[in-house]
Amino acid sequence: MNRIYTRTGDGGTTGIHGGGRVAKDDIRIEANGTLDELNCQIGVVRSLLISQGPEPEPAAYDKVLHEIQKNLMTVMSLVATPSAQREQNPNALPENLVAECEETMDALAEGIGPGLHFLLPGGTPVAAHLQLARAVCRRAERKLWTLNREDPVPQDILKYINRLSDLLFVMARHELARQEFPEEKWKSFAYKNQK
Repeated sequence: MNRIYTRTGDGGTTGIHGGGRVAKDDIRIEANGTLDELNCQIGVVRSLLISQGPEPEPAAYDKVLHEIQKNLMTVMSLVATPSAQREQNPNALPENLVAECEETMDALAEGIGPGLHFLLPGGTPVAAHLQLARAVCRRAERKLWTLNREDPVPQDILKYINRLSDLLFVMARHELARQEFPEEKWKSFAYKNQK
């Protein structure tokens, strides 16, 4: 019988790509744990889309979110690998990842207008969970920058996670518009409105 438990982490350490071990609260593990949480939250959104039934928009969301989940698995693999050993990691991200995020955002934003306000998270269940995913994504980004000070994180990962949080925000707004649910605005983005 194959067992899920190994007992190797009972002393407070965990294995990383390349065979090393680090403390379970090491910043590399914290960053990856937050990315894992983000991936799970996106899985929740996808499950909510499935429960809505076969509509064209949710099907499109599901495809985008499915690709994001697969990319996050690759990101986690690369983050788990110390920079000195990263070239030995066979996993690679698509080269156009950031551009794809931007193209998806631009397409979704066409029908909803500029996002110039802080919004109260909520509205529909899908929109609320997309906002939660956005917040988790921002936390992952902060953890990655902390790790980057100790061991360089690939710049494409840092850019992707930054852009991904924006995409999740736009998706939440698009979902509200699709469901004809009003956005609850708090205050305007002063820094965006001054441009």
